[in-house]
This record gives sequence, C-alpha cells and structure tokens, in this order.
Amino acid sequence: MSLSKTFLGRVVRILESHGIRHIVISPGSRNAPLILAFTSRPGLEVFTIPDERSAAHFALGLAQQTGKPAVLVCTSGTAPLNYSPAVAEAFYQKIPMLVFTADRPADHIDQGDGQTIRQNGIYNNFIKKSFLFPQEILPGTEEANAGYLINEAVLHTLVPEPGPVHINFPFTEPLYGFEPDFSTPVQTLPVPDPGISLPDDLVKGILRTWENTRKKMIITGQMLPGHGIAGLLTRISEDQSVVVMTETTSNLPVHDQFITGIDKVVETILPEEEQDFAPELVITLGGHIVSRKIKSFISRVKPSEHWHITPAGTGMDMFGRLTRTLTAPANVILEILEKSRRENISAFREQWKIRATRSDQRMTAYMANIPFSDLKVFEIVLGSIPGQSLLHLGNSTPVRYHQLFRQKQPKLRVFGNRGVSGIDGTVSTAAGAAWTADAPVYLITGDMGFFYDANGLWHDYLLENLKIIVINNGGGGIFRFIDGPAESGKLPFFEAPHNLSARPVAEMHGLNYLQAKDDQTLRERLSALHRNPGPSLLEIFTPRETNGFVLKAYFSELKRPD
Repeated sequence: MSLSKTFLGRVVRILESHGIRHIVISPGSRNAPLILAFTSRPGLEVFTIPDERSAAHFALGLAQQTGKPAVLVCTSGTAPLNYSPAVAEAFYQKIPMLVFTADRPADHIDQGDGQTIRQNGIYNNFIKKSFLFPQEILPGTEEANAGYLINEAVLHTLVPEPGPVHINFPFTEPLYGFEPDFSTPVQTLPVPDPGISLPDDLVKGILRTWENTRKKMIITGQMLPGHGIAGLLTRISEDQSVVVMTETTSNLPVHDQFITGIDKVVETILPEEEQDFAPELVITLGGHIVSRKIKSFISRVKPSEHWHITPAGTGMDMFGRLTRTLTAPANVILEILEKSRRENISAFREQWKIRATRSDQRMTAYMANIPFSDLKVFEIVLGSIPGQSLLHLGNSTPVRYHQLFRQKQPKLRVFGNRGVSGIDGTVSTAAGAAWTADAPVYLITGDMGFFYDANGLWHDYLLENLKIIVINNGGGGIFRFIDGPAESGKLPFFEAPHNLSARPVAEMHGLNYLQAKDDQTLRERLSALHRNPGPSLLEIFTPRETNGFVLKAYFSELKRPD
C-alpha cells in the first residue's frame, strides 16, 4: 500500500518541528492532498489567496519579517509559473521560502491532460534546490528517504544563506478521502553550523592589502535589519583612508562618517576630479545596490581591487573589477579589518565628506523653492512617517527618490523587492509583512506598481497597520529622467500614460481612501493617514511633465561649480 498521501501528515510534522508556521495556499484541486494536510493542524497559520502571483509575494513578506520559511502551496499547470516572480525575488534577496507545487503523475505529462506542463525543475534558474517528491511511498526505506527529503529541503532554505526551495508533488487520483498520518514519530535534522574558518594566509593577505591601501571604500547593499554590523562599520569608518557608503535599504543607522544619498554626491564629481575621488580598494557587502551612479563611477575609475563578501561564496562582479570573493558572513570579515588598527594618513574620507556636506546644503536650498512634484512629495512624506515603522518601497522611482534623502528616523526599517527589482508584488509583499509586523507598515509605490499588483488586496488579511501611499504621476515617471526614452520620440510606449485613480480599487477592497494634489492638502491627509484605524490608502497626484524637469534641475544644481 502506498503512503504517498497519508505521509503528508508527517511532512507537516517535520515542518512544524523546524518552527515553520505560515502556509499560503492558492486554491485548486490537484493540491487537495496538501490542503487537507495543512488545514488539519490547528497550530499552523494557513492563508488562502486566489491570485498565485499575489500569494507568493504575500508569503515573501511573511518570510522577510519572521526569518522562517513560508510555505507556498498551489495546483498544477500555469499556477506554479505565477509564483515565479516572487521565487526569483526570494532567491536574489536571500529570503527563505518553500514552494510546494502539486503535479500530475509522470505518465500524464505531454499527453494532452488538462493543467499539465513540464513542472519538475520549473524554477531551476532561480532556486537554491529542487526536489521531486516520490509519487509512491512504500513502507520502510522509502519512508525514511521521503522524510530526509523534507528535512533537506528545509535546511537548504536556511544555509549557508537563505533562499527558496521547490518540491514538486505528483499526485495520483483519488485526491480526497484519506487521513494524513500525524501520529507516527518524525525525525528532525538540525540546522548545520557553517563553521567559518578562514585560512591564515588569506587573513594575512587581506590585512596586508587593507593596511597598505590609502583609498578604501566600503559599499553596503540591501540588507535586512538585525545584521549586527553597524558598530563594526562605525569603528572602521574612523580610519581616514576609509569611505563607508550606505543606502537606506542597507538598514544601517545614519552616522556622520557614513556617506548616505550616494547619487547626490557622485553626481557632483566632474571628469577631471574622478581620480581624486577614486578608491584603490572597493569592498561590497549585502545585496542589490540601488545607485546606478556609483556603479558607473567605480566601473570608470577601475580600482585595483574589488572584494565581495558573501557567506555562500557567490561573487558579484558589478563593476567588472572583482578580484576576490570572501566566503564568510560580513561581520567575520569586518571584525578582521576592524582589529587592524594601523591608521593611514589620508585625505580620502575627508574629501568625500566635504563633497557630501556641500551636496546636502545645496539640496536643502533647492528644496525650499521647488514646485509640487514627486521630489517635493518625497520630502514631505518621508518626514512624516513615524519612527519604528516598517517602510516598503516600490521599484523604479520610489526607491530611487528615497535614496536622495537622509533618513531622519533612526529606527525606521526599510524594505523593497530589490532582489530582481521587478514591478510585481509590491502591495502583496507589504501586506504579508504587515501581518507579522510589530509596527505600522507603510508602502510607498508608484501608480504603475500599484495597479500592476492591485490583486494584492484581494484577500481577507489586510490589517489596520497597513498604510499604502500611491504617488500617481500618470505613468512610468522614471522614463522622463533616465537617458534614452524621452529623446527617442517614443516616450508613451515607455511610460504608459493613463488617467486612472486608485479610489475604485481602494473602495472595492474596503480601504480608507484619501487624496492629495498640493502641499497643504498632502500634509493634512498624511496626518489623517497616520490616525486612521483601518488599512488605508493615500493617493497623491503629481504633474507628470513637471517631475522630470524638477529632478534634472536638482542634479544640475548639485554639480554647479563653486
């Protein structure tokens, strides 16, 4: 007798033993055995979200906040394909997820059966590991192997770095009428200790280069809060030869020695000054770096060394100059560098600080006189968000505008789908994060990102701590200030102009709706947004034609000669 369906009770028990509690189900029939198993356990928190793309991003938000794998469950056919954007995002953002896809039996594939595609290994280009669950499980060795498979899948979501893992479950009919086996004891494999041990010759080589280099730069990419490296970077930044560049998505505190708002500083460096500001050694850590300007600058000045720190040992040659991948957690490498107390006499840090201070002063003066626009909206909105909140940023303009401003709330935690930087899932991810968050969750998104993920509101899990801010500039505003689209004569095909409002969407899903079209009204509506007791949406209309001019003039003012 096959145990393939009753064994699902033991699958659930193994997941529970690893502390996994959140299960996001996309309704279907082929996944009925998994649905019946998960919904039979009262200790689990089971969600049902109809749109698979939204469901997957909701799970992403859950896992992002808890640090534990969220489990996705869907039927066969195109359903697994709709999980793909969130799976790819989890892979590149290093967020743990378990993707359970139900499938037809192997002999049904490519035979004209409904909802049937080649599903095994469907995410292979952006998954940590894929498993095929046995179609039939016989008592004895096969039971033990199936249990080991589930344990191994969980461990792969966590070490050496988090990420998504896929298990494909081929189910024969009947799909109903069985009892999951929750009574048989299960074995849980412990999470292995990576046991970082760097060779002495590697450590000596790192220190030799570090101590003898007079122009060093550390750039931090996207990191989740709680990474534990803020103090190390602060002490390292006391070295006159070190420039530490941070982005708001790095979730590092604002510090006088750190260069924040990277774009507004790099933009001021004239061609004849580049070698003065050029580092000899660049160290990158964390994930995606938002600033295109620093990537372009480092690529042009060609530092002698680029080291990338990553526990998984996967190098990122973002400047075309990668010379060393340091396979260790960031704190391990930074502790080695911090203990090297040799002070280099160098003007490198001070030179960058002087330029950053000038940029801040010019920005303050410029902002005092600009018209109502995207840039002005961000100044007002970011200044109003309560401290200790979670801030989710949509891609394209929201995350880039946010990088221009110095963060005033030291305990604000900043998130964004910057692993792949796609437009999908911004609303859904924020909604998932809000479900487990211990604070208000604010999402700032553009109109295109909001409408693209409007189905992210199509479920019953919107909590009162979720506040959505939609900046509606009538299309893809980013294409008015990046080089190329505006000059092509084909701008409408890039920015997709429209006259839509988010009001009907908000009202359909029961959100409190607010609207603003000028400075004064915006300040009033923000105050109301913060006070509203339920999930709310504030839509801010800005002038599409003006936004690009204001931003371009801003950068021109920053690099104006003294």
